[in-house]
Amino acid sequence: MSSVSIIGLGNMAGALAGRALAGGNTVEIIGRDPAKAADLAAALGGGATAGTFGTAPAGDIVVLAVPNAAAVPIVTQYGKALAGKVVIDITNPLNADATGVVTPDGTSAAQEIAKAAPASAHVVKAFNTVFGHVLTPDRTLDVLLAGDDAGAKASVSEFVESMGLRPLDTGGLEMARWLEGTGLLMISLARHGAGTFDFSLGVNILR
Repeated sequence: MSSVSIIGLGNMAGALAGRALAGGNTVEIIGRDPAKAADLAAALGGGATAGTFGTAPAGDIVVLAVPNAAAVPIVTQYGKALAGKVVIDITNPLNADATGVVTPDGTSAAQEIAKAAPASAHVVKAFNTVFGHVLTPDRTLDVLLAGDDAGAKASVSEFVESMGLRPLDTGGLEMARWLEGTGLLMISLARHGAGTFDFSLGVNILR
């Protein structure tokens, strides 16, 4: 099992933390508001603890469950405290009305986070194509991921599997741009063809 620190106090942070705890992982909740972090940890139970924002995360895996605009500043603030960590970027860099991405051509939110992180930290894009509210315990969903370090992707895949989900490796971190585009596509699909956000994106392997 994994030792995981989740930076963020929103719905996605809570959903990931709940499934992580159910999978036997150690979970630390970190937020700028220490009282809210403590409240979320207490509500989750299962041994979840509240960390202190800005200090070295306890987990070997650090999940950035924050708005995209906050991700690079947070990674920059943490600096060397993230050295040697596997950093999971779950963000989608969308504009205000979620009709496009804000990253320039040729890059991605995950790649910008990787530039801000210490050289020994390894960024993996994951969970951005899963809506938080569908992460209920009875569902086995696909989690698309991308990263440049094989060991980091193996660690994230093991973490994903512990949560009862299926990891699917899409390649190097340059694929993060297309995963972020897929997140945008899912929102547009929810607004139009599907007519609901109650769905997941998956891969059917034909035999």
